[in-house]
Parts: sequence; structure tokens; C-alpha cells
Amino acid sequence: MFEQYSSALHQKYPGLLIEGDNYPPTSMKYYLAQILGLAKIVAIIAIVSNTDPFPWFGMETPALFTSAMENKVYACLMLFFIGNAIEGQLISTGAFEIIFNDQPVWSKLETGRIPQPNEIVQIIENHMNLGGGGPTSAFNPEF
Repeated sequence: MFEQYSSALHQKYPGLLIEGDNYPPTSMKYYLAQILGLAKIVAIIAIVSNTDPFPWFGMETPALFTSAMENKVYACLMLFFIGNAIEGQLISTGAFEIIFNDQPVWSKLETGRIPQPNEIVQIIENHMNLGGGGPTSAFNPEF
């Protein structure tokens, strides 16, 4: 999305400085994603090495884990792909924040949507007209 908006703005304002960055997730979601990633790796290692860790904790082995031990390739692939999808959702903020001349001018976190390209152009033009910023002013969307 950033690349599309960036190229459209570069066509209209060739001298405009455009920077993109990832908007960081909350620390709780970040650590939860890290724990999930570690648990995913431990589970895959346990399945591949045919190790049942549940008796070590005095627990009965769940039927799902027994089934995973019988279907190692399928279970490991599913753990890997589903785990990665969940981790990605945890660390993705979906933010689309636009800062122009160190002033926030759009926030997806506040509005709940991404602006249309013509809205971005109108925002930039309004701020250039009001603030006197030229085409080399900083435009800094964060994702």
C-alpha cells in the first residue's frame, strides 16, 4: 500500500521526501508473538523427535498430540503455517499514519480506514498552502 501511495505522490510532487516505516505493536502483543513462536518451535521439535512432554508434567497426553505424533509432516506443516499466521496478526497493527512537517495529518488508528489517494493529495496540498511547505517537505507515512 505504501509503495502505491508513494509512487502516486512522487508523480505529483517529484521533490517530496517520502519515508515509510512499520508502526510497532504493543509490547504485550509483541511478547505474546515471541512466546507463541517459541512454543511452536518446541512443539515441532517434540513431534519430530517423537518426545511426549506431557508425562513430565504429570498430565495425560491429549488425543490431538497423539494424532500429531502419528502424522508428523502434516502436523509440523500446520503448526508452522498456522503459528506464523497468528504471530503475523499479533504484530501487525494495520496502522497507516501520515505525518507532514512533523504534524500528524491522518491516522488509520483514529479513523478506522486508509485514506483514498485523492484524500492524501488534498491533505498534502492543504498543508502546503497553510504551512508554506514546499515540495521537499517531509511526508512520513507509517504502517
